[in-house]
Amino acid sequence: MEYKFESTEELLEFLNNELLSAAEAIEILDISKVRLGKLVKDGKLIAVKEQPKMFLKSMILEKKEELELLRKKYRPYDE
Repeated sequence: MEYKFESTEELLEFLNNELLSAAEAIEILDISKVRLGKLVKDGKLIAVKEQPKMFLKSMILEKKEELELLRKKYRPYDE
């Protein structure tokens, strides 16, 4: 995916709307900090910045859908 920005303001708005901290990603995914670290280490989730860890919102929302499907499949008793 390629992004193009006409101004610094557009770039800043994009970053403000699309970048998530590790804490925000953990909250959206409903996982622990350790689980987030494991997903990154295993290459199942890519951090766009390492220190502090930052993630693209679109990638987090895709992973959320995947994790919800896996939870339904492997933990049906949770519903």
